[in-house]
Amino acid sequence: MAEETVLIVDDEKLVRWSLRQKYEEWGFTVLEAENGTAGLRLAHSGNPGLILLDVRLPDLSGLEVLERLKDSGDARAVIMITADPQLDDVKTAIKLGAFDFIGKPIDFDELHVTTQNALEATRLRSEVESLRSEMQRRVGYRDVVAVSKKMSELMGFVHKVAASEASTILIQGESGTGKDLIAKAIHYQSSRQDKAFVAINCSAIPETLMEAELFGHEKGAFTDAKAMKKGLFEIADRGTLFLDEIGELSPFLQAKLLRVLEDQVIRRVGGVKDMQADVRVIAASNRDLERAVQEGRFRQDLFYRLAIISIYIPPLRERKEDILPLVEFFIEHYNTKFRKSIRGIADDTRRLLLNHDWPGNVRELKNAIERAMILEDEPVLRPAYLPFSVAQQHAHLTAFEHMSPRASSSGALPNGRSLPRLFIPEGGTSLEEVERALVEMALRQANGNQTHAAKLLDISRDALRYKMKKFGLMHAEEEEQPASQPEP
Repeated sequence: MAEETVLIVDDEKLVRWSLRQKYEEWGFTVLEAENGTAGLRLAHSGNPGLILLDVRLPDLSGLEVLERLKDSGDARAVIMITADPQLDDVKTAIKLGAFDFIGKPIDFDELHVTTQNALEATRLRSEVESLRSEMQRRVGYRDVVAVSKKMSELMGFVHKVAASEASTILIQGESGTGKDLIAKAIHYQSSRQDKAFVAINCSAIPETLMEAELFGHEKGAFTDAKAMKKGLFEIADRGTLFLDEIGELSPFLQAKLLRVLEDQVIRRVGGVKDMQADVRVIAASNRDLERAVQEGRFRQDLFYRLAIISIYIPPLRERKEDILPLVEFFIEHYNTKFRKSIRGIADDTRRLLLNHDWPGNVRELKNAIERAMILEDEPVLRPAYLPFSVAQQHAHLTAFEHMSPRASSSGALPNGRSLPRLFIPEGGTSLEEVERALVEMALRQANGNQTHAAKLLDISRDALRYKMKKFGLMHAEEEEQPASQPEP
């Protein structure tokens, strides 16, 4: 047995002597106290891993000593000893945190086993608390960078939601904005933090398996059900279930989920009895669920049930004040991970990062900094190691910043319009890059109106949509709309 300190608090000298002999034989360092006051003092100064505490003491009762130990945080593993165990005393002691009771005369074999079990339970509890603290540190509010006004206000709202008893929460925002991080922050700052946080991506599980994944199944419920399996609702009991991409659920599962949320009961596939489901459900979607409701692709009643508390995370392009603080955060993170000592970013890098629109949001920024950190061997991050898309956008901006607001009369296009003056950067560029830049500029100038942008480029709307898809400028829901395939 590993070296550990045990404190024996008993007013009988013979009992203390016999216990000292055994514990020293088992490899312990032993401290002794003949009354409760001395026991409390030694428990605080000696930091024992185990305390043997007599119920009957001359100055304080053992139960009173136990309560004071609990209040002061000096109680780790406590075994009560008594010659006359009373049921009420046992109940009170266990309630106050005692591990077990040992009667007098003491059976040393029983005491040895109880001691091992008490120390193992304490060790496991300490590991769990350490892991929980680390998890809270990793996913707590300090990991959510909120410098901008929009994010500061959002995090204030998230704090209120976490402290509430809300059983359903809906988080919406573009891909990469950090919906999963907000969900974890809500869980680990709530009264459910000691229980499980279970996450599932609804788009990653085939529809045929999703019901069993969520609600579990009984043995023999279907061909491959060779044993009973708990579903995620059962695993997340009294904790939090995070349903990412909720909009991908089939109509059947939407109806079943609604019943669970309304009645707070689940039934395994193939089962015949209902079970209570005390679970906080946090759903997330990068699609506009209200639009999906209008189009008949998502149940209206389920949407309203989920959106009792609704959180919208703004895209990074709408809160550019957060870009540089996020960069600092990621540099610190990857300095530790990659054992580097990058101090910051070059001025050109700062300008590039602030000018980029970040369609992939915080996830794209994180990946960009990770790539640069891996490749950089100087004290600051230089533009050369930023991802292609970020660097090229800067090249596009450089090229088109020099367009004259007035048309030049030195040349004309076949349609009679004046040819704008262009500046080609020294490093060169490609026609495809120029074409993409023009499409982006037209969309920006048209505020996203495709018909107007197509007119600015003197092409059809279908041709514009083809180029948007080609350059990755089209949202997923827009891709579902049919368009012809003109020649590029």
